[in-house]
Amino acid sequence: MAGLLGDKRRFAVEVGDGDGSALRRVDLWIAGQWVTCEDNMVFVKQFRSSVTRTAAGIRSAEDRAPPFVGLPPASMHRRLQAGDGEQEYERFGFFHRWGWGPTTDNVTSFLWRDGVRLVITLEFWRESHLLTHPEHAETVFVARLPAAEFVEILEETVTILGDGEGAPAT
Repeated sequence: MAGLLGDKRRFAVEVGDGDGSALRRVDLWIAGQWVTCEDNMVFVKQFRSSVTRTAAGIRSAEDRAPPFVGLPPASMHRRLQAGDGEQEYERFGFFHRWGWGPTTDNVTSFLWRDGVRLVITLEFWRESHLLTHPEHAETVFVARLPAAEFVEILEETVTILGDGEGAPAT
């Protein structure tokens, strides 16, 4: 079973049909942007593990409120990206923090909690992407969604991915 989970305007995952191989197509969207536009083939076992760790981190509230209180999300993204505290970059880096792998290496993304909601920021940085999408240059995309919805999408993704050897997750 494959399909779209979530809302592309906020956060969504689309898992392609599996053929039992170790690789599978996974497309990610944040704030209406196709994140995996450069590489959407994941190594299932590694990706599933990263998604599972992310869901567990969000459930356990590891993603506490950001250190720069009162800033709009795009400004927060810029400060984190500039390295205003290396620990903060590591603490709030979304894909980097939980090791989502090469499919997300083309973006810088941060995630933090704002009450019961999550804020996700995204910026494309590769020159090849910016040449074909100049409107994305220096643009920080922002998505907000309930933390519970985000975790549910991740858990459904893990189930659909199965074990990486053609079997559904248990």
